[in-house]
Amino acid sequence: MLDLALFAFVLAFLALGIARPFLWVLAYIYIDILAPQKIGWTLTPALPISLIAFCAAFAGWLLTDSKKETRVHYRQGLMLALLLYCGFTTTLSAFPVEAAHKWSWVWKALVFAIFLPFTLTTRTRMEALLVTVVLTLGAIVIATGMKTVLGGGGYESLYFFVNDNSGIYESSTLATVAIGSIPLVLWLMKHGTVFPPDWRVKLFGYGVIFSCLLIPVGTEARTGLVCIAVLGVLMLRDVKNRILYLLAAGVLAVGALPFLPQSYYERMATIGSHEGDASASTRVAVWNWTLDYAAEHPLGGGFDSYRANSFTYMMPVRTQEGNSIAVDYVEVTDKGRAFHSAYFELLGEQGYPGFLIWMALQITGLLEMEKLRRRYRKRDGPRAAWTADLASALQAAQIVYLVGATFQGIAYQPVIFLFLGLQIALWTYCARRDSTRGADAGDERAAKRARRRREPPQRDPALP
Repeated sequence: MLDLALFAFVLAFLALGIARPFLWVLAYIYIDILAPQKIGWTLTPALPISLIAFCAAFAGWLLTDSKKETRVHYRQGLMLALLLYCGFTTTLSAFPVEAAHKWSWVWKALVFAIFLPFTLTTRTRMEALLVTVVLTLGAIVIATGMKTVLGGGGYESLYFFVNDNSGIYESSTLATVAIGSIPLVLWLMKHGTVFPPDWRVKLFGYGVIFSCLLIPVGTEARTGLVCIAVLGVLMLRDVKNRILYLLAAGVLAVGALPFLPQSYYERMATIGSHEGDASASTRVAVWNWTLDYAAEHPLGGGFDSYRANSFTYMMPVRTQEGNSIAVDYVEVTDKGRAFHSAYFELLGEQGYPGFLIWMALQITGLLEMEKLRRRYRKRDGPRAAWTADLASALQAAQIVYLVGATFQGIAYQPVIFLFLGLQIALWTYCARRDSTRGADAGDERAAKRARRRREPPQRDPALP
């Protein structure tokens, strides 16, 4: 029954695109995040629905959208450069089969992110994208949050819609994306026009936010706790009463402590020192290996180059003796361990050129959103407030991602590239709007000068 419902919904979504082709863009985003073809088991996996929606999105824009106001932003050029360089390093990979598999989804994420700003030409379309992302992500986090509340959580034991530990369904990735999406939910609750803010929208929004905060608890992802702390600090910029905000946050945090499981405390206690945790010790060893590998292969080793690693490190082994726990260190030789960091992932796979391109893409996004936030914060009153708040929300989401990416290999995460595409769309939208206003003001000044030239000077009748 679930398979039939998913299949019917996807077909209906695609069918609606015949009347409104932009819906095909949203359909692809929905499919790319939720992965209904992996949830279903008969009908939904039978069709390449992701490829169909991908092609339909491009075809709908090419055939129906006006290209009059299409602008190419330099950050799209950075994405294109990263795409081409990833393709180049894939041909040189020492693991061609594994590299080809990763390339098969990375190129789609980059191409769609390059294409996306061309379709987001109005505020309504940008908001529709956010609504689609929030509702799709909400389906995942609400279900996961309910399992957590009912006692079904735990490290590597919380089941999602898809349990292949890939994409957004990896626990740390889901925690990072969930926390990063909270500012976008808040923006929709305040400035939404597709669903105007009323008590129902706000109630649902708070429910989604609560579910997002439950993800790090249910998955026991340490990255999620760090992301919550970072987001809490970032939100201080925009709250009106900071003291009240800090007090409320403290009360909520203290009030939640009795409801957290003991296993959560034990796992979070390993954040402070990597020597006391085998997983963290392995990551540090992999990062040291990656630095040496990049020195020998400055152009990168292609996707999944981590499979070449081999290193020896001291691993902590805990043994319980009565009421105490003793930690002994044994020498372990390991190999083929993942990067566990987007930064080292880029450095090992794409070398210094790819790493610099990716970093330039991220840094320019932060700077542009800060410019928009400051420019429109007090400009044109409430009418422009949505622009400043959206720029602030996208910037906060990106910062949360960059912090979370320090501890997991999500350099090419498609959801994040959607946010980068939305950043570009917002920037070009504001630039187009400002240029139109400037042209209108220039035309008005020119008309006034022309009128003054046509009208003869008035003589004073009192003068001879």
